[in-house]
Amino acid sequence: MKRIKMMLSGLLLVSSIAKAQQPPPHPPSPEVRLKQVSTKLEKELTLNAAQKQKVEEAFKTFFTGIEKLRRDNPPPPPPPPGKKEDIDKLAKTRDEKIKAALTASQFKKYLEVEKALRPKHPHGPPPPHPNKD
Repeated sequence: MKRIKMMLSGLLLVSSIAKAQQPPPHPPSPEVRLKQVSTKLEKELTLNAAQKQKVEEAFKTFFTGIEKLRRDNPPPPPPPPGKKEDIDKLAKTRDEKIKAALTASQFKKYLEVEKALRPKHPHGPPPPHPNKD
């Protein structure tokens, strides 16, 4: 009986160590992220067809740019120099396109919703949003 308990304890220990050493999951593809964002924004902002198309195009360009940055700059433990600036530039361009497509009240609500849509970062909070107007 003692032997069985010791074997079970050992198995539990080994399985917990193996699970703790799994690599982090890959981020979703740009297409998956675009669908998630489109669904959320359409629901929250009640977009018309033209607004929806412009917002989707802005996010598609943003997600494609982010994916290109990830491919070109594999992530070492600290963020590589210049990467944050590149992401901020993509986000600013995206937000300018979205601002042009939405009404003022929709854009204000968009800024709130966009914060909730950001992926959670395992190494701390996400960077501040580049547009503060």
